[in-house]
Amino acid sequence: MDTTLRGVGVSHGVAIGEVRHMGTAVLEPPAKQIPGQDPEREQGRARQAVDAVAADLMARGNLAGGEAQAVLEAQSMMAQDPELMADVDRRIAVGSTAERAVYDAFAAYRELLAGAGEYLAGRVADLDDVRNRIVARLLGVPMPGVPDSDRPYVLVARDLAPADTALLDPSLVLGFVTEEGGPTSHSAILARALGVPAVVALPGAGELAEGTVVAVDGSTGHVFVNPSAGKKAELEAAAAERKAALTASTGPGATADGHKVPLLANIGGPADVPAALEAGAEGVGLFRTEFLFLDDSKNAPSEDKQVAAYRQVLEAFPEGRVVVRVLDAGADKPLDFLTPADEPNPALGVRGLRTLLDHPDILRTQLTALAKAAEGLPVHLEVMAPMVADRTDAKAFADACRDAGLHAKFGAMVEIPSAALRARSILQEVEFLSLGTNDLAQYTFAADRQVGAVSRLQDPWQPALLDLVAASAEAAGAEGRSCGVCGEAASDPLLACVLTGLGVTSLSMGAASIPYVRATLAKYTLAQCERAAAAARATDTADEARTAARVVLSGE
Repeated sequence: MDTTLRGVGVSHGVAIGEVRHMGTAVLEPPAKQIPGQDPEREQGRARQAVDAVAADLMARGNLAGGEAQAVLEAQSMMAQDPELMADVDRRIAVGSTAERAVYDAFAAYRELLAGAGEYLAGRVADLDDVRNRIVARLLGVPMPGVPDSDRPYVLVARDLAPADTALLDPSLVLGFVTEEGGPTSHSAILARALGVPAVVALPGAGELAEGTVVAVDGSTGHVFVNPSAGKKAELEAAAAERKAALTASTGPGATADGHKVPLLANIGGPADVPAALEAGAEGVGLFRTEFLFLDDSKNAPSEDKQVAAYRQVLEAFPEGRVVVRVLDAGADKPLDFLTPADEPNPALGVRGLRTLLDHPDILRTQLTALAKAAEGLPVHLEVMAPMVADRTDAKAFADACRDAGLHAKFGAMVEIPSAALRARSILQEVEFLSLGTNDLAQYTFAADRQVGAVSRLQDPWQPALLDLVAASAEAAGAEGRSCGVCGEAASDPLLACVLTGLGVTSLSMGAASIPYVRATLAKYTLAQCERAAAAARATDTADEARTAARVVLSGE
């Protein structure tokens, strides 16, 4: 008899295969002392290992491209953090070996981040991975990572570091399951980009025995242990049906009765454009420009460099819609030249638009670069600000756009509950809204998006979050403005129908999710979507909302 486990499904599809566990983490190096005359040699060893790991992470990023590249480049900079290296040198100077100094310095920094309330939990996981790679190199042992196998398998881990997720081989890794993480973690986002079925936040995942056969349903979050032949056949039939529906579904996004819902792509830069075009994206709903700035955390990219990157994306969508988010720095995306180093609570501090208004030269350069990049192109450029709290923020951004000579629509992201509650006021200053459901959930429920323990509160089906989406869409409708969703919620095909029923006018997601959403929307009328949305909002929990919507749409 098979056993059914339930986590959080974060990437569509079904994977059936044997369990293979992630490589064992690096053991703690011994607290061995070195002779007094050797500190310089040990410091040299430490620097060589750090530089080698940083270069490896950059190389992996270059191979992966897209969003993965930005994440890995950030990890590479983390490895070479001057304060961490200074701490390593100090520990070696008083007698530690290179490997022990690295281990202890990273442990101290990790404790510091955890003591800040775990708002940077995602960076803590990345920090652990960097430490393990440096210590492994110093000890001369294999790097922790994806297991070697010549047969396809389901990868199981406590969590997956970006360096591992980015280079997964979909021909070998059928899917993955993690004990930690959430629907908006780096691993989840990269899994969707790869098109690998994935379930995260699964309690006890690490206890699955090596070689056990599991069936992973990345749509529902179910993991079936030792599934019966009947269950395998059922899952494979459902997967085949979904694949057939995807193949048959083409063209612009629309409901069964012809209500248009443009399906747009979330991208991190030019490298993500081919996948978006292949998926039939009708434009870009979220161009995350911060990845340009992560190339060098100490200096902003030049205007010329920005113009070249922006124009490459704009040229790919002639007469299409491209929505660009200006730099969203701070919190888990710190930049040395912008972000305060001593903020006690970065997620609630100076980030997003607040950072740009404190550094108007950075904002003006970016807006000027966007204006130049769009010159002579028929593209419909729209530019939006992250972390808008109220009408004052919206006006400051719109004024900055006009001062930079930008001929585009100006918009505001709704990521803070105050913006959803006062959306109509904000729309007196800007022309459109875009809901970032990842951060909106984080701030609505006081639940860090990287912490697996609170993943239920990050579930975009939470009725309170649906209420805020409805309030924003209603305000936009009353003002004759558009209101899209660019958060990960849009990548859930069933939820996409509910968002449409709430009045959302466009949906933007990772390219791999577009065919699933297109095919599902085409099955239902707008009226059915509206009834499903009403049913979901009438419930009290995310699971109840999901079930209520499914019942309405299935006609049960």
